[in-house]
Amino acid sequence: MSERTKSLVWKILVVAAVSLAVIAFTPLVIPPDRYTPFLFGMPFTLWSGLLIAVLFVVLTWMGSKVYPYSNPEKPDRI
Repeated sequence: MSERTKSLVWKILVVAAVSLAVIAFTPLVIPPDRYTPFLFGMPFTLWSGLLIAVLFVVLTWMGSKVYPYSNPEKPDRI
Protein backbone atom coordinates (compact mmCIF):
# COMPACT_ATOMS: atom_id res chain seq x y z
CA MET A 1 0.00 0.00 0.00
CA SER A 2 1.43 3.38 -0.95
CA GLU A 3 2.08 6.14 1.57
CA ARG A 4 -0.60 8.31 0.00
CA THR A 5 -3.21 5.58 0.35
CA LYS A 6 -2.13 4.91 3.94
CA SER A 7 -2.45 8.60 4.72
CA LEU A 8 -5.95 8.77 3.23
CA VAL A 9 -7.13 5.65 5.08
CA TRP A 10 -5.59 7.01 8.30
CA LYS A 11 -7.50 10.29 7.94
CA ILE A 12 -10.76 8.42 7.29
CA LEU A 13 -10.19 6.30 10.42
CA VAL A 14 -9.49 9.41 12.51
CA VAL A 15 -12.71 11.05 11.31
CA ALA A 16 -14.62 7.83 12.04
CA ALA A 17 -13.18 7.61 15.57
CA VAL A 18 -13.95 11.25 16.38
CA SER A 19 -17.46 10.86 14.97
CA LEU A 20 -18.00 7.72 17.02
CA ALA A 21 -16.82 9.52 20.17
CA VAL A 22 -19.26 12.38 19.53
CA ILE A 23 -22.14 9.98 18.80
CA ALA A 24 -21.38 8.05 22.00
CA PHE A 25 -22.47 11.01 24.14
CA THR A 26 -25.52 12.09 22.19
CA PRO A 27 -29.12 11.13 22.93
CA LEU A 28 -28.79 8.47 20.22
CA VAL A 29 -26.83 6.30 22.66
CA ILE A 30 -27.77 7.80 26.01
CA PRO A 31 -31.47 8.57 25.66
CA PRO A 32 -33.18 9.99 28.74
CA ASP A 33 -35.43 7.52 30.59
CA ARG A 34 -35.15 4.79 27.98
CA TYR A 35 -34.42 1.24 29.07
CA THR A 36 -35.78 -0.68 26.12
CA PRO A 37 -35.16 -2.43 23.80
CA PHE A 38 -33.40 -5.19 25.61
CA LEU A 39 -30.86 -7.35 23.81
CA PHE A 40 -29.76 -10.55 25.58
CA GLY A 41 -31.21 -9.15 28.80
CA MET A 42 -29.14 -5.93 28.62
CA PRO A 43 -30.74 -2.47 28.46
CA PHE A 44 -30.31 -0.24 25.41
CA THR A 45 -27.58 1.99 26.85
CA LEU A 46 -25.45 -0.96 27.95
CA TRP A 47 -25.51 -2.91 24.69
CA SER A 48 -25.06 0.21 22.57
CA GLY A 49 -22.06 1.18 24.74
CA LEU A 50 -20.56 -2.27 24.27
CA LEU A 51 -21.08 -2.00 20.52
CA ILE A 52 -19.30 1.38 20.47
CA ALA A 53 -16.40 -0.08 22.49
CA VAL A 54 -16.04 -2.95 20.00
CA LEU A 55 -16.09 -0.45 17.11
CA PHE A 56 -13.30 1.56 18.80
CA VAL A 57 -11.21 -1.60 19.11
CA VAL A 58 -11.72 -2.39 15.42
CA LEU A 59 -10.85 1.19 14.40
CA THR A 60 -7.71 1.06 16.56
CA TRP A 61 -6.63 -2.24 15.04
CA MET A 62 -7.20 -0.92 11.52
CA GLY A 63 -5.31 2.27 12.39
CA SER A 64 -2.34 0.27 13.63
CA LYS A 65 -2.13 -1.42 10.24
CA VAL A 66 -2.16 1.76 8.14
CA TYR A 67 -0.35 4.29 10.37
CA PRO A 68 1.51 6.33 7.72
CA TYR A 69 3.93 8.35 9.84
CA SER A 70 6.54 5.80 10.85
CA ASN A 71 10.11 6.27 9.68
CA PRO A 72 11.44 2.94 8.34
CA GLU A 73 15.06 4.15 8.56
CA LYS A 74 14.83 4.94 12.27
CA PRO A 75 14.01 2.00 14.57
CA ASP A 76 11.30 2.54 17.17
CA ARG A 77 12.41 2.72 20.78
CA ILE A 78 10.43 1.42 23.69
